[in-house]
Amino acid sequence: MQEPVQKAEAMESIRLIGMADQSYQPTLSQLRAFVAVAEYRHFGTAAARLSVSQPTLSQSLAALENGLGVQLIERSTRRVLVTAAGERLLGQAKVILEAADGFVATAAGVGDRLAGPLRIGLIPTVAPYVLPALLPALREEMPALEPQVIEDQTARLLEALRVGSLDVAVLALPSGVSGLVDIPLYTEDFVMVVPKGHPLAGRTDISPPMLDELPLLLLDEGHCLRDQTLDLCRSVDAHPVAGDTRATSLSTVVQCVAGGLGVTLVPESAVQVETGRGPLATARFAAPAPGRTIGLVFRSSSARADDYGQLARLFTKTAPVGTPA
Repeated sequence: MQEPVQKAEAMESIRLIGMADQSYQPTLSQLRAFVAVAEYRHFGTAAARLSVSQPTLSQSLAALENGLGVQLIERSTRRVLVTAAGERLLGQAKVILEAADGFVATAAGVGDRLAGPLRIGLIPTVAPYVLPALLPALREEMPALEPQVIEDQTARLLEALRVGSLDVAVLALPSGVSGLVDIPLYTEDFVMVVPKGHPLAGRTDISPPMLDELPLLLLDEGHCLRDQTLDLCRSVDAHPVAGDTRATSLSTVVQCVAGGLGVTLVPESAVQVETGRGPLATARFAAPAPGRTIGLVFRSSSARADDYGQLARLFTKTAPVGTPA
């Protein structure tokens, strides 16, 4: 007697929104719309990540649901939820998209060279300092490649990788996300930037405990350099004086230092660019200096691992400073 109840529960968990067309075949754009909405739980964000309009995204998702005869996403003015049916189908949708991307990538990579579009994500404390050398090198050594550059914070780059709207990302390692592969590119020290004439200016023997009670300026929430700086302070029980200054770019933070609002830490790769635009000086840590490792990250399921290894070697070759990792 339990079988009818179980069937009823199954029907309740899969809300039919119409009779499915047995000849229906979903398109990749429809599957991408479903996966993006399921991952971000927000139509506006999902549309932005796929570089489509929100109406186009909604139409693609509606066409998929109508074709399947199953509701995948519950929509309301306040929230977006994945239905039970959507949760069961989400994994398969991701596998299909990964296979399709791998197929296209393999075709584009014939000749053992990267070719075609490649979506590269970079964190803001890397992009301005590696791209001036990297992009010309890409044009020279991989002329068939069509790089598309996306600058964003670490968390959003990792999300974009997971849902397939990015091919690779360049960020501070470790990524700490299962299903992704990290390729170390280079390591670099952190350097303190201070106003010209500051008591620490020009020193090469400072130590992390000296951060204690300094007026330390930080990037806004979400930037990994902010987290790395705070982790360094915690590791030596330093308690820098945090001001009310908030900035989303390293250039703005450094200009605040030039204006006498405090001091900050920047990666070695940024020093030459950022300290050349104002009355600024540097102070360097004694060895072993604190720092970070920058790496190339991609999905472990990608069929382009060899190509991304080739790309990683070019990143390392053109890195402005640092030691190959």
